[in-house]
Amino acid sequence: MAGAPGGPYSGTSTLALVARVSAFTFGLVYGKMKYSYLKSKAAAQQKASSSLHH
Repeated sequence: MAGAPGGPYSGTSTLALVARVSAFTFGLVYGKMKYSYLKSKAAAQQKASSSLHH
């Protein structure tokens, strides 16, 4: 009773590949947007903080 190489799921499904690539791409886009949002938010907070101290 030999299973497929790599276990029960060999990762050869086209749908699974498309799903993984889509999820990866979505993660990159989401991460880039989130990072730029947080970066601009931090810059605004730093600017507000420095204007309060001066």
